[in-house]
Amino acid sequence: MSKELLAPAGNMASLKMAIHNGADAVYLAGKDFGARKYAENFSNKELEYAVYYAHLYGVKIYITVNTIIYENELDNCLEYITFLYNLGVDAIIVQDLGLIKLIRKYLPDMEIHASTQAHTHNIEQIKLLESLGVKRVVLGRELSLETINKLDTKMELEIFIHGALCICYSGECLLSSCLLNRSGNRGECAGLCRVLYNLKSNEKKIISNKYLLSPKELNTTNYIEEIKNSKVTSLKIEGRMKSPEYVGYITHLYRKLLDNPNYNLTDTEIFNLKSLYNRGFTKGYLFNNSDNEFISLNSSNHQGVEIGDIIKVNPKRIKIKLTHDLHQEDAIRLPNNKGMYINYLYNEKGLLINSASRGDTIYIENKVNLKSLGQVKLTINNNLKKEIENYHPKKININCEIKAKLNEPLKIKYFDDLNEVEYVGDIIASSISMPITKERIIKALNKLGNTPFNLKDIKCHIDSNIFIPISTLNEIRRNLITELINKRTKTTNNLTIKRIKESNVRAKTTIKISALARTKEQIETLLKNNIEYIYLTNEQLYNEYKKYSNVYLRLNRVMENYPNYQQENLLIGETGSLKYTKENNVITDYYLNVVNSEYIKLLNTFNVSRITLSPELNIENLKLILNNINNISVEIIGYGSLEYMIMKYKLLTNMNLPKNKDYYLENNSQDKLYVIEDNYTHILGNKKINLINNIKELENIGINVFRLELFNENAQEITEIINQINKILSN
Repeated sequence: MSKELLAPAGNMASLKMAIHNGADAVYLAGKDFGARKYAENFSNKELEYAVYYAHLYGVKIYITVNTIIYENELDNCLEYITFLYNLGVDAIIVQDLGLIKLIRKYLPDMEIHASTQAHTHNIEQIKLLESLGVKRVVLGRELSLETINKLDTKMELEIFIHGALCICYSGECLLSSCLLNRSGNRGECAGLCRVLYNLKSNEKKIISNKYLLSPKELNTTNYIEEIKNSKVTSLKIEGRMKSPEYVGYITHLYRKLLDNPNYNLTDTEIFNLKSLYNRGFTKGYLFNNSDNEFISLNSSNHQGVEIGDIIKVNPKRIKIKLTHDLHQEDAIRLPNNKGMYINYLYNEKGLLINSASRGDTIYIENKVNLKSLGQVKLTINNNLKKEIENYHPKKININCEIKAKLNEPLKIKYFDDLNEVEYVGDIIASSISMPITKERIIKALNKLGNTPFNLKDIKCHIDSNIFIPISTLNEIRRNLITELINKRTKTTNNLTIKRIKESNVRAKTTIKISALARTKEQIETLLKNNIEYIYLTNEQLYNEYKKYSNVYLRLNRVMENYPNYQQENLLIGETGSLKYTKENNVITDYYLNVVNSEYIKLLNTFNVSRITLSPELNIENLKLILNNINNISVEIIGYGSLEYMIMKYKLLTNMNLPKNKDYYLENNSQDKLYVIEDNYTHILGNKKINLINNIKELENIGINVFRLELFNENAQEITEIINQINKILSN
């Protein structure tokens, strides 16, 4: 089965680059609801043209609507998706399961792909998405190709094959949201994984000023045959915030690799690939990459590619021995990690030149106060940029058939693989003086120069002594080609919908307290204080304390297999664990990113006993949600330390550090991020949520349970917190 090559587009130039360099499909976003908010993205008018243009060339368009959708956005989002449906987009890419529920209700035949933000990494999650009417799932980047090939599903599977990687499981990162109020789940990620960190223990630096959370760029150019032979349907290039030249060239390379078995990239292609963008390359977890090849410790930016060595430097000039060609208007990075454009380039005689070749010695101006020797790296390859910009638009092969028989009507037909247009004209008369030749007819019908078409074949059934004016043939050709374009791009959808809201009256609640405990001391303190619900992260501790009916086991939010739990109290952190609701008492955790009433109602159909809402919601958001649900128990995180990230990358193990110490990361803003490593690496923040003073208001709006997410609090601190809560509630 042929694989789909799926390219990114952050703007119209990138869209055209992707199409003309061999993409089978392009994914892009409108101005709202996309997980790359800071890309240029497309206005509604631009989306209309994008769909028209892509469909003209037989390329599919997928629109990302892959953020979590707040309650006050549901109507506008549904209206926007209806607009996309009427445009004839081929699919939408969605994160929010509540939105999927809504789309299925109002637009049952719209194709939905589950975004990588939906955090899909096992077969139970895939089964769930399939039951919701999802056609394709973008799998988590942590899955190996071996694991993917073992998935027993007919669902279309999509993977990333090139571009930037997230260190955290996608859709599970709260780092940017909690530290800078810029939510990755809302497309506003501040890229805090790409900054310098110190790793500390007991206030002592273990590792200083390294990019400890910054992955290299994914690159699978050496593994395309394995991917082609896998269960994967679609091969996705990351890059909606990258340049059009990047999109064009990367798409071109992978098209070449897909179409030419056993093709190996040339040295020039590898050089160009590195010069366009790289943080160092990794094959990622697709091919079980070891962790020590995964992170780019010394740089989080484009590293460029080596082109020479500095052999002399002074305050005015830098002398370089080139190992690769260099051109005016290229950009380079120097050993002091500063970059500059080559505005002026001098040869050994001090004369201005436009370019220099490998082996030449050249001079450039020292505009960056460089003082040391070292390597020079090319970061912008201007000649390559110009070469990519001057692409040849691809042509669509079509065929033509003409029947021109004496005393019969003229018939001309153009057709492609799916569409056909035909002209039937007047009866053909014999020629009085100058019959038209077959060659002149073919020439007239093949004049397609300014169209997107190429005439592959023409069949002629023509009598010898007939007359047809050339002007008539030209007009017929123009009209038929216009008709063929319309057929290729036309959509017949013209739907308007209005969301019907249910009438709900939220019953008055008496708020209860829950708490997450990590140690025996914390558990005993919570039991002593009669806390209604106690969640434990350790299964051994759970088995010791589950004799208490209010004790729950918190399951992992990455589940590679599912133990056979029966009649247990479970707090679940990923959607596949909804399989447990028939045989167990299940509460959903905040990791599910529940931010609207539609998602709550969906989860309620699985018979969960309570739903924990996202900590990204403020009180106004909560009010709006609670106004639209009735008799469904909800919980919020009212106090404590959130888990900002979960990573497959084992930070401590990779740094050869013992795990029996307390570690934390610290950035230049003095934010402390605690590191816990088991089968995964967990990053917890020291900025505590504290809504204790708002607990009466939360009770009044209908919150059922107020959770304490404990981390390192001792018995005295926990008791003080509980006493404070009880005092407020009793007033």
